Amino acid sequence: MKELQLNDFQYDLPDDRIARFPLAQRDRSKLLEYRHGKITHRSFFELPDQLPQNSLLVFNDTKVIPARLHFQRSTGAVIELFLLNPVPADRLVSEAMQDKNRSIWQCMIGNRKRWKPDEVLTKEIRVGGHTIVVRAHWHDPEQSHIRFEWTPGDETPGDESFAAILHETGKIPLPPYLNRDVTEADNDSYQTVYSRVEGAVAAPTAGLHFTPEVLEQLAQKGIQTDYLTLHVGAGTFQPIKTTDVRQHTMHTEQVVYSRQNLETLVAHTGPVISVGTTSMRSLESLYWFGVRLLKKEAEPFYLDQQYAYAFPEDELPPRSEALQAVLMHLQQTGQNQVVAHTGIYCMPGYRFRLVDGLVTNFHQPGSTLILLVAAFIGEDWRTIYNTALESDYRFLSYGDSSLLLP
Repeated sequence: MKELQLNDFQYDLPDDRIARFPLAQRDRSKLLEYRHGKITHRSFFELPDQLPQNSLLVFNDTKVIPARLHFQRSTGAVIELFLLNPVPADRLVSEAMQDKNRSIWQCMIGNRKRWKPDEVLTKEIRVGGHTIVVRAHWHDPEQSHIRFEWTPGDETPGDESFAAILHETGKIPLPPYLNRDVTEADNDSYQTVYSRVEGAVAAPTAGLHFTPEVLEQLAQKGIQTDYLTLHVGAGTFQPIKTTDVRQHTMHTEQVVYSRQNLETLVAHTGPVISVGTTSMRSLESLYWFGVRLLKKEAEPFYLDQQYAYAFPEDELPPRSEALQAVLMHLQQTGQNQVVAHTGIYCMPGYRFRLVDGLVTNFHQPGSTLILLVAAFIGEDWRTIYNTALESDYRFLSYGDSSLLLP
Protein backbone atom coordinates (compact mmCIF):
# COMPACT_ATOMS: atom_id res chain seq x y z
CA MET A 1 0.00 0.00 0.00
CA LYS A 2 1.33 3.42 -0.92
CA GLU A 3 2.24 5.91 1.78
CA LEU A 4 -0.71 7.97 3.03
CA GLN A 5 0.28 11.46 4.10
CA LEU A 6 -1.58 13.04 7.04
CA ASN A 7 -1.54 16.41 5.24
CA ASP A 8 -3.79 14.94 2.54
CA PHE A 9 -6.57 14.49 5.09
CA GLN A 10 -6.51 17.95 6.64
CA TYR A 11 -8.90 20.81 6.01
CA ASP A 12 -9.42 24.24 7.57
CA LEU A 13 -12.18 24.11 10.20
CA PRO A 14 -12.94 27.59 11.56
CA ASP A 15 -13.67 27.61 15.28
CA ASP A 16 -17.09 29.17 14.77
CA ARG A 17 -18.20 26.18 12.69
CA ILE A 18 -17.87 23.80 15.64
CA ALA A 19 -21.34 23.20 17.11
CA ARG A 20 -20.81 23.58 20.85
CA PHE A 21 -24.47 23.05 21.71
CA PRO A 22 -27.16 20.90 20.08
CA LEU A 23 -30.21 22.22 18.27
CA ALA A 24 -33.41 22.40 20.29
CA GLN A 25 -34.98 19.79 17.97
CA ARG A 26 -32.65 16.92 17.09
CA ASP A 27 -34.17 16.11 13.70
CA ARG A 28 -34.09 19.73 12.44
CA SER A 29 -30.38 19.53 11.72
CA LYS A 30 -29.18 19.76 8.14
CA LEU A 31 -28.60 16.61 6.11
CA LEU A 32 -26.11 16.61 3.25
CA GLU A 33 -27.01 13.77 0.91
CA TYR A 34 -24.24 12.37 -1.27
CA ARG A 35 -25.63 9.88 -3.76
CA HIS A 36 -23.41 8.45 -6.50
CA GLY A 37 -21.38 11.66 -6.74
CA LYS A 38 -24.29 14.12 -6.53
CA ILE A 39 -24.84 16.38 -3.49
CA THR A 40 -28.30 17.46 -2.30
CA HIS A 41 -29.15 19.55 0.77
CA ARG A 42 -31.98 18.38 3.01
CA SER A 43 -33.19 18.36 6.61
CA PHE A 44 -32.55 15.31 8.76
CA PHE A 45 -36.24 14.50 9.27
CA GLU A 46 -36.34 13.74 5.53
CA LEU A 47 -33.92 10.82 5.95
CA PRO A 48 -36.55 8.01 5.84
CA ASP A 49 -37.62 9.14 2.36
CA GLN A 50 -34.05 9.13 1.04
CA LEU A 51 -32.90 5.65 2.04
CA PRO A 52 -32.71 3.00 -0.69
CA GLN A 53 -35.55 0.49 -0.83
CA ASN A 54 -35.14 -2.63 1.32
CA SER A 55 -32.44 -0.97 3.42
CA LEU A 56 -31.31 -2.30 6.78
CA LEU A 57 -30.33 0.53 9.11
CA VAL A 58 -27.89 -0.58 11.83
CA PHE A 59 -27.60 1.49 15.04
CA ASN A 60 -25.17 1.44 17.96
CA ASP A 61 -27.23 1.37 21.18
CA THR A 62 -24.36 2.09 23.59
CA LYS A 63 -25.07 4.59 26.35
CA VAL A 64 -22.59 7.19 27.59
CA ILE A 65 -21.60 6.83 31.23
CA PRO A 66 -20.60 9.71 33.55
CA ALA A 67 -16.98 8.66 33.18
CA ARG A 68 -15.25 11.70 34.71
CA LEU A 69 -14.78 11.42 38.47
CA HIS A 70 -13.19 14.10 40.64
CA PHE A 71 -11.60 13.52 44.04
CA GLN A 72 -10.11 16.28 46.21
CA ARG A 73 -6.97 15.62 48.24
CA SER A 74 -6.59 17.04 51.73
CA THR A 75 -4.24 19.64 50.23
CA GLY A 76 -7.02 20.88 47.96
CA ALA A 77 -5.57 19.44 44.75
CA VAL A 78 -8.18 17.79 42.51
CA ILE A 79 -7.46 14.42 40.89
CA GLU A 80 -9.57 13.51 37.84
CA LEU A 81 -10.14 9.86 37.03
CA PHE A 82 -11.46 9.26 33.53
CA LEU A 83 -12.76 5.70 33.14
CA LEU A 84 -11.50 3.89 30.04
CA ASN A 85 -12.40 0.22 30.45
CA PRO A 86 -12.90 -2.35 33.20
CA VAL A 87 -10.10 -4.68 34.23
CA PRO A 88 -9.44 -7.13 32.70
CA ALA A 89 -9.96 -5.39 29.35
CA ASP A 90 -11.99 -8.24 27.91
CA ARG A 91 -14.54 -8.02 30.71
CA LEU A 92 -18.05 -7.13 29.56
CA VAL A 93 -18.58 -3.43 30.33
CA SER A 94 -22.26 -3.88 31.15
CA GLU A 95 -21.26 -6.52 33.72
CA ALA A 96 -18.70 -4.22 35.37
CA MET A 97 -21.34 -1.51 35.66
CA GLN A 98 -23.30 -3.82 37.98
CA ASP A 99 -20.35 -4.42 40.34
CA LYS A 100 -21.19 -4.14 44.04
CA ASN A 101 -18.75 -2.79 46.66
CA ARG A 102 -15.71 -2.66 44.36
CA SER A 103 -14.73 -2.30 40.71
CA ILE A 104 -11.35 -2.02 38.95
CA TRP A 105 -10.90 0.22 35.88
CA GLN A 106 -8.13 1.47 33.68
CA CYS A 107 -8.21 5.26 33.81
CA MET A 108 -6.67 8.38 32.43
CA ILE A 109 -5.51 10.33 35.47
CA GLY A 110 -5.46 14.11 35.63
CA ASN A 111 -2.99 15.67 38.10
CA ARG A 112 -1.42 12.23 38.41
CA LYS A 113 1.85 13.42 40.00
CA ARG A 114 -0.05 14.87 42.97
CA TRP A 115 -1.52 11.47 43.92
CA LYS A 116 0.85 9.66 46.27
CA PRO A 117 1.36 5.86 45.83
CA ASP A 118 -0.16 4.89 49.20
CA GLU A 119 -2.79 7.64 49.32
CA VAL A 120 -6.49 6.71 49.28
CA LEU A 121 -8.80 9.31 47.71
CA THR A 122 -12.15 9.57 49.47
CA LYS A 123 -15.48 11.30 48.95
CA GLU A 124 -18.97 11.03 50.41
CA ILE A 125 -22.04 10.93 48.19
CA ARG A 126 -25.77 10.33 48.62
CA VAL A 127 -27.31 7.44 46.69
CA GLY A 128 -30.87 6.22 47.16
CA GLY A 129 -31.24 8.08 50.46
CA HIS A 130 -28.02 6.62 51.88
CA THR A 131 -24.61 8.14 52.54
CA ILE A 132 -21.94 6.23 50.64
CA VAL A 133 -18.18 6.57 51.12
CA VAL A 134 -16.33 6.09 47.83
CA ARG A 135 -12.60 5.36 47.87
CA ALA A 136 -10.12 5.25 45.01
CA HIS A 137 -6.89 3.24 45.40
CA TRP A 138 -3.92 2.70 43.14
CA HIS A 139 -4.29 -0.93 42.01
CA ASP A 140 -1.59 -1.16 39.32
CA PRO A 141 0.07 2.21 38.75
CA GLU A 142 2.06 1.04 35.72
CA GLN A 143 -1.15 0.08 33.91
CA SER A 144 -3.13 3.02 35.38
CA HIS A 145 -5.52 0.55 37.01
CA ILE A 146 -7.61 2.11 39.78
CA ARG A 147 -9.64 0.18 42.35
CA PHE A 148 -12.87 1.81 43.45
CA GLU A 149 -14.49 0.68 46.69
CA TRP A 150 -17.68 1.97 48.24
CA THR A 151 -19.24 1.30 51.62
CA PRO A 152 -22.26 2.73 53.44
CA GLY A 153 -21.81 5.48 55.99
CA ASP A 154 -23.58 5.44 59.34
CA GLU A 155 -27.03 4.78 57.91
CA THR A 156 -28.78 1.62 56.74
CA PRO A 157 -26.69 0.25 53.87
CA GLY A 158 -28.04 0.21 50.35
CA ASP A 159 -27.13 -2.22 47.58
CA GLU A 160 -25.67 0.26 45.13
CA SER A 161 -24.08 -0.76 41.84
CA PHE A 162 -21.08 0.96 40.30
CA ALA A 163 -23.51 2.46 37.77
CA ALA A 164 -25.46 4.08 40.63
CA ILE A 165 -22.22 5.48 42.08
CA LEU A 166 -21.25 6.96 38.72
CA HIS A 167 -24.63 8.53 38.09
CA GLU A 168 -24.44 10.31 41.43
CA THR A 169 -20.86 11.56 41.33
CA GLY A 170 -19.58 11.35 37.74
CA LYS A 171 -19.85 13.80 34.86
CA ILE A 172 -20.67 13.16 31.21
CA PRO A 173 -17.35 13.36 29.29
CA LEU A 174 -18.02 15.84 26.51
CA PRO A 175 -15.51 15.81 23.62
CA PRO A 176 -12.47 17.99 24.44
CA TYR A 177 -12.92 20.10 21.30
CA LEU A 178 -16.22 21.51 22.63
CA ASN A 179 -14.07 23.34 25.17
CA ARG A 180 -16.86 24.05 27.64
CA ASP A 181 -18.29 22.79 30.92
CA VAL A 182 -20.98 20.13 31.02
CA THR A 183 -24.52 21.44 31.51
CA GLU A 184 -27.51 19.61 32.96
CA ALA A 185 -29.01 19.46 29.46
CA ASP A 186 -26.01 17.46 28.17
CA ASN A 187 -27.08 14.49 30.30
CA ASP A 188 -29.94 13.99 27.83
CA SER A 189 -28.77 15.67 24.65
CA TYR A 190 -25.44 13.76 24.55
CA GLN A 191 -27.33 10.44 24.49
CA THR A 192 -29.17 8.93 21.55
CA VAL A 193 -32.90 8.39 22.13
CA TYR A 194 -32.30 4.64 21.70
CA SER A 195 -29.25 4.35 23.98
CA ARG A 196 -29.59 1.26 26.15
CA VAL A 197 -26.35 -0.45 27.19
CA GLU A 198 -24.15 1.64 29.49
CA GLY A 199 -20.42 1.69 28.79
CA ALA A 200 -19.37 4.39 26.30
CA VAL A 201 -17.26 7.43 27.17
CA ALA A 202 -18.31 9.21 23.97
CA ALA A 203 -21.64 9.21 22.16
CA PRO A 204 -22.14 7.59 18.74
CA THR A 205 -22.98 11.08 17.52
CA ALA A 206 -24.53 10.20 14.15
CA GLY A 207 -27.44 8.86 16.17
CA LEU A 208 -28.05 12.11 18.05
CA HIS A 209 -30.24 13.38 15.20
CA PHE A 210 -32.79 10.58 15.48
CA THR A 211 -36.10 11.20 17.26
CA PRO A 212 -38.96 8.83 18.08
CA GLU A 213 -40.83 10.44 15.16
CA VAL A 214 -38.04 9.66 12.68
CA LEU A 215 -37.80 6.10 13.97
CA GLU A 216 -41.56 5.74 13.52
CA GLN A 217 -41.29 7.05 9.95
CA LEU A 218 -38.61 4.44 9.23
CA ALA A 219 -40.98 1.72 10.37
CA GLN A 220 -43.81 3.15 8.26
CA LYS A 221 -41.52 3.17 5.22
CA GLY A 222 -40.65 -0.47 5.78
CA ILE A 223 -37.01 0.29 6.60
CA GLN A 224 -35.66 -2.55 8.73
CA THR A 225 -33.59 -1.58 11.79
CA ASP A 226 -31.24 -3.46 14.07
CA TYR A 227 -29.07 -2.56 17.07
CA LEU A 228 -25.59 -3.74 18.05
CA THR A 229 -23.36 -2.40 20.83
CA LEU A 230 -19.90 -0.87 20.49
CA HIS A 231 -18.73 0.99 23.58
CA VAL A 232 -17.05 4.09 22.18
CA GLY A 233 -13.71 4.70 23.89
CA ALA A 234 -11.67 7.84 24.51
CA GLY A 235 -9.34 6.70 21.75
CA THR A 236 -11.88 7.96 19.22
CA PHE A 237 -10.51 11.47 19.95
CA GLN A 238 -6.85 10.42 19.75
CA PRO A 239 -5.21 12.57 17.05
CA ILE A 240 -3.01 11.10 14.36
CA LYS A 241 0.54 12.30 15.00
CA THR A 242 2.45 10.32 12.38
CA THR A 243 3.29 11.79 8.95
CA ASP A 244 2.29 8.52 7.30
CA VAL A 245 -1.17 7.74 8.72
CA ARG A 246 -0.55 4.00 8.35
CA GLN A 247 1.87 4.25 11.30
CA HIS A 248 -0.84 5.51 13.66
CA THR A 249 -1.69 3.15 16.53
CA MET A 250 -5.42 2.50 16.38
CA HIS A 251 -7.41 2.17 19.60
CA THR A 252 -9.37 -0.98 20.41
CA GLU A 253 -13.01 -1.04 21.51
CA GLN A 254 -15.39 -3.65 22.88
CA VAL A 255 -18.30 -4.63 20.64
CA VAL A 256 -21.18 -7.01 21.36
CA TYR A 257 -23.13 -8.80 18.62
CA SER A 258 -26.34 -10.65 19.40
CA ARG A 259 -27.54 -13.78 17.68
CA GLN A 260 -30.36 -11.63 16.28
CA ASN A 261 -27.77 -9.34 14.66
CA LEU A 262 -26.28 -12.30 12.84
CA GLU A 263 -29.61 -13.80 11.82
CA THR A 264 -30.80 -10.41 10.53
CA LEU A 265 -27.66 -9.79 8.48
CA VAL A 266 -27.57 -13.32 7.06
CA ALA A 267 -31.20 -13.06 5.92
CA HIS A 268 -30.98 -9.50 4.56
CA THR A 269 -30.56 -9.05 0.81
CA GLY A 270 -30.78 -5.26 0.42
CA PRO A 271 -28.39 -2.39 1.23
CA VAL A 272 -26.88 -2.20 4.72
CA ILE A 273 -26.69 1.39 6.03
CA SER A 274 -24.67 2.04 9.18
CA VAL A 275 -25.69 4.85 11.52
CA GLY A 276 -22.32 6.28 12.44
CA THR A 277 -18.71 5.26 12.12
CA THR A 278 -18.93 3.04 15.21
CA SER A 279 -21.68 0.94 13.63
CA MET A 280 -19.64 0.83 10.43
CA ARG A 281 -16.50 -0.34 12.23
CA SER A 282 -18.57 -2.94 14.08
CA LEU A 283 -20.15 -4.30 10.91
CA GLU A 284 -16.90 -4.40 8.98
CA SER A 285 -15.17 -6.10 11.91
CA LEU A 286 -17.87 -8.76 11.94
CA TYR A 287 -16.82 -9.86 8.45
CA TRP A 288 -13.22 -10.27 9.62
CA PHE A 289 -14.23 -12.19 12.73
CA GLY A 290 -15.94 -14.61 10.33
CA VAL A 291 -12.71 -14.85 8.33
CA ARG A 292 -10.74 -15.63 11.48
CA LEU A 293 -13.21 -18.38 12.39
CA LEU A 294 -13.03 -19.88 8.89
CA LYS A 295 -9.23 -19.85 9.05
CA LYS A 296 -9.41 -21.44 12.52
CA GLU A 297 -7.20 -18.74 14.01
CA ALA A 298 -6.52 -18.29 17.69
CA GLU A 299 -8.48 -15.50 19.38
CA PRO A 300 -11.02 -15.23 16.54
CA PHE A 301 -12.83 -12.34 18.22
CA TYR A 302 -9.86 -10.00 18.51
CA LEU A 303 -9.03 -7.85 15.50
CA ASP A 304 -5.90 -5.72 15.17
CA GLN A 305 -5.51 -2.82 12.79
CA GLN A 306 -3.41 -4.71 10.24
CA TYR A 307 -5.51 -7.84 9.78
CA ALA A 308 -7.89 -6.47 7.13
CA TYR A 309 -4.92 -5.74 4.83
CA ALA A 310 -3.18 -9.11 5.23
CA PHE A 311 -4.77 -11.22 2.47
CA PRO A 312 -5.04 -11.15 -1.32
CA GLU A 313 -8.63 -10.82 -2.50
CA ASP A 314 -8.82 -14.36 -3.91
CA GLU A 315 -8.18 -15.83 -0.45
CA LEU A 316 -11.20 -14.12 1.15
CA PRO A 317 -14.73 -15.53 1.48
CA PRO A 318 -17.93 -13.74 0.39
CA ARG A 319 -19.76 -11.79 3.08
CA SER A 320 -22.49 -14.46 3.41
CA GLU A 321 -19.95 -17.15 4.24
CA ALA A 322 -18.18 -15.00 6.82
CA LEU A 323 -21.44 -14.04 8.54
CA GLN A 324 -22.64 -17.63 8.51
CA ALA A 325 -19.40 -18.70 10.24
CA VAL A 326 -20.10 -16.37 13.19
CA LEU A 327 -23.73 -17.47 13.39
CA MET A 328 -22.69 -21.14 13.37
CA HIS A 329 -20.21 -20.39 16.17
CA LEU A 330 -23.06 -19.02 18.28
CA GLN A 331 -25.27 -22.00 17.50
CA GLN A 332 -22.55 -24.55 18.22
CA THR A 333 -21.51 -22.93 21.51
CA GLY A 334 -25.08 -22.23 22.64
CA GLN A 335 -24.31 -18.54 23.12
CA ASN A 336 -26.69 -15.68 22.41
CA GLN A 337 -24.00 -13.08 21.88
CA VAL A 338 -20.38 -12.58 20.92
CA VAL A 339 -18.16 -10.21 22.89
CA ALA A 340 -15.32 -9.04 20.66
CA HIS A 341 -12.60 -6.40 20.54
CA THR A 342 -11.83 -4.51 17.37
CA GLY A 343 -8.99 -2.24 16.38
CA ILE A 344 -10.06 -2.14 12.72
CA TYR A 345 -8.50 0.79 10.86
CA CYS A 346 -10.44 1.79 7.75
CA MET A 347 -8.30 4.05 5.56
CA PRO A 348 -7.97 4.56 1.80
CA GLY A 349 -7.18 1.17 0.32
CA TYR A 350 -9.62 -0.66 2.56
CA ARG A 351 -12.43 -2.51 0.75
CA PHE A 352 -15.77 -2.40 2.57
CA ARG A 353 -17.38 -5.81 3.01
CA LEU A 354 -20.78 -5.30 4.65
CA VAL A 355 -21.69 -1.60 4.56
CA ASP A 356 -23.31 0.06 1.53
CA GLY A 357 -24.21 3.44 3.03
CA LEU A 358 -23.32 5.64 6.00
CA VAL A 359 -25.14 8.24 8.10
CA THR A 360 -22.49 10.35 9.83
CA ASN A 361 -21.59 13.80 11.14
CA PHE A 362 -18.72 15.99 9.94
CA HIS A 363 -15.46 15.02 11.61
CA GLN A 364 -12.23 16.61 12.79
CA PRO A 365 -9.48 17.37 10.27
CA GLY A 366 -6.77 14.72 10.07
CA SER A 367 -8.71 12.22 12.18
CA THR A 368 -9.16 8.47 11.78
CA LEU A 369 -12.83 9.22 11.07
CA ILE A 370 -11.91 11.38 8.07
CA LEU A 371 -9.77 8.48 6.85
CA LEU A 372 -12.75 6.16 7.19
CA VAL A 373 -14.96 8.52 5.18
CA ALA A 374 -12.22 8.89 2.54
CA ALA A 375 -11.89 5.11 2.36
CA PHE A 376 -15.64 4.81 1.82
CA ILE A 377 -16.29 7.49 -0.82
CA GLY A 378 -12.84 8.30 -2.17
CA GLU A 379 -11.53 11.77 -3.05
CA ASP A 380 -15.05 13.19 -3.04
CA TRP A 381 -14.75 13.50 0.74
CA ARG A 382 -13.04 16.83 0.21
CA THR A 383 -15.79 18.09 -2.09
CA ILE A 384 -18.37 17.12 0.53
CA TYR A 385 -16.54 18.92 3.33
CA ASN A 386 -15.89 22.04 1.25
CA THR A 387 -19.55 22.12 0.25
CA ALA A 388 -20.64 21.74 3.89
CA LEU A 389 -18.36 24.60 4.94
CA GLU A 390 -19.61 26.83 2.13
CA SER A 391 -23.23 25.97 2.98
CA ASP A 392 -23.00 26.88 6.66
CA TYR A 393 -23.21 23.36 8.07
CA ARG A 394 -22.39 22.83 11.74
CA PHE A 395 -19.48 20.45 12.48
CA LEU A 396 -18.47 17.73 14.96
CA SER A 397 -20.48 15.98 17.70
CA TYR A 398 -23.41 18.38 18.05
CA GLY A 399 -23.26 19.37 14.37
CA ASP A 400 -25.19 18.48 11.25
CA SER A 401 -25.42 15.16 9.45
CA SER A 402 -24.76 13.49 6.11
CA LEU A 403 -26.05 10.49 4.20
CA LEU A 404 -23.28 8.94 2.11
CA LEU A 405 -24.28 6.53 -0.68
CA PRO A 406 -21.26 5.92 -2.96
